[in-house]
Amino acid sequence: MATTSLWHIKGQLCDLIDYVENPDKTELTSDMQNFVNVFSYDINPNKTNNQQFVTAINCKKEIALEQMILTKKQFNKEDKYIAWHGYQSFKPDEVTPELCHEIGVKLAQQMWGDRFQVIVSTHLDKDHLHNHFCFNSVSFLDGKKYNYSKTEMQRLRDTSDLICKEYGLSVIATDNKSKAPSRTLYLAEKNNEPTKYNLMRAAIDEAIKISPTPKEFVKIMRKKGYIVNVNPERKYATIRSVNDSRNTRLKTLGEKYDWQNIVEQINIQDGFTLFPAYKEFNRASKTKYIKPQKYVFKGSFTTVKKITGLKALYLYYCYRLGYLPKKKQHMPLSPEMKEAWRKIDRYSNQVILISKYNLDDTDKVRQFIKDNKEQIEIITNQRNQIYNKLRRCKDTDKISSLKSDRDCCSSKLKRLRTEIKTANTILNDVEEMKKNIKAETNIQHQRFAVSKTKSQRRDLQWER
Repeated sequence: MATTSLWHIKGQLCDLIDYVENPDKTELTSDMQNFVNVFSYDINPNKTNNQQFVTAINCKKEIALEQMILTKKQFNKEDKYIAWHGYQSFKPDEVTPELCHEIGVKLAQQMWGDRFQVIVSTHLDKDHLHNHFCFNSVSFLDGKKYNYSKTEMQRLRDTSDLICKEYGLSVIATDNKSKAPSRTLYLAEKNNEPTKYNLMRAAIDEAIKISPTPKEFVKIMRKKGYIVNVNPERKYATIRSVNDSRNTRLKTLGEKYDWQNIVEQINIQDGFTLFPAYKEFNRASKTKYIKPQKYVFKGSFTTVKKITGLKALYLYYCYRLGYLPKKKQHMPLSPEMKEAWRKIDRYSNQVILISKYNLDDTDKVRQFIKDNKEQIEIITNQRNQIYNKLRRCKDTDKISSLKSDRDCCSSKLKRLRTEIKTANTILNDVEEMKKNIKAETNIQHQRFAVSKTKSQRRDLQWER
């Protein structure tokens, strides 16, 4: 199995020419230094067994750098991308150094050998043997520059895989490729936070335990707020929230959650294992009753104003999430509301800010952000003046006083910036909260309708 990658090196050719002519007196730019470092790294005798595993294509390895420079000068292509650098890496103990180098040379010849000057070197200093490719960005044949695109990237991978197959080596499977999750989602899942995909996996695991048949599994998932589509005409089975418009392939959640594997897990269960699992699920699914805290209210309820605006929205949202105490036991939350639990600390900070500055609507929030930015500008100017005084001041007493004023300004700036950040999240979250409340209400209405029809059927049976 071999992995491949390729990237460009920027620079000016004139810097490279000066370096080649007199390296002791030439100061290279960072870009050109990168190229020289790469070139020196690729043919490093310590890594290539005294250059035993270094091959030059369309040039001589002893003067490869000079020949690449001449090609660039010939076609007047002396700026921007001056070279390309890539690698082909194998699994440990999969290939010998000779075979690794042979495959690398073959790959370079098929990819770039007809138009470009290439240096292929095999490095032996790691557990995994790997080839490095360093080739000129300008073609010696027609003077055109190498254009690296997604198509070319795929061609590099496919060519590498074909050569590996010729030599009986393994290749990376492409059937189960999926887009990598965002860093935020990756870290959230790593910390076992309730993300969209984690909630789907948890719901599927619970539904498998209490499902006697695949058909019942689909029904149970519907009650949990998910629609599972297993249409045989479609290539992949999908899942989505009742209130979501986008489907997610089940195989995206992991191999365990592919539809065929789910069916196999359900079929393995028999009547003896099903009932204890059902009891265990019911016991685990019951939420603990949170005893409400008692507060002493001073004043008259008749004179108290009704809470409205954003404050009312946030308090109601926290109530629906189950964060604020209720008299009745909580109803099961929709997937969207479960995912919103990740932001409960953020919602708490928003409620505090809304209550502190009486931000009843979004217009007041925007005005609050504008006023804070003006304050930040004023305080920043004050702090800059203090810095200027500190540079000129020599009196130790005045210096300590100025430093305390500077620290005071810094703390004010920190508070204002934090409040602006929280206020911006309010503007982003308000619409999402309204949408989640509406979705939660729709799911509860559906559950109520299902339970009502069941009770009606029961009543009809008794009448008969």
